Amino acid sequence: MHFIWFLLVGALVGLLGRLFHPGRDPMGFLLTMAIGVVSLLVAGLISSGWVAFAIGVVVAIVLVALVGRWSGGHRHRLQRA
Repeated sequence: MHFIWFLLVGALVGLLGRLFHPGRDPMGFLLTMAIGVVSLLVAGLISSGWVAFAIGVVVAIVLVALVGRWSGGHRHRLQRA
């Protein structure tokens, strides 16, 4: 049951990360959930409770930006070719 809860909260954190990141994000729901879960893992190592949730959202924003830049660069190269 904890695993399902972790996935749901991870999806929420990933969606909040995408919401607070300006611009368009070239990723689907599964990648958003994966970013949320990874950011919760990082936040769980740093703190606990609501503070960990807030840290997880900040980490998710950073990860969404990094994935957007990485994916966006490859997408532009394919369109130009």
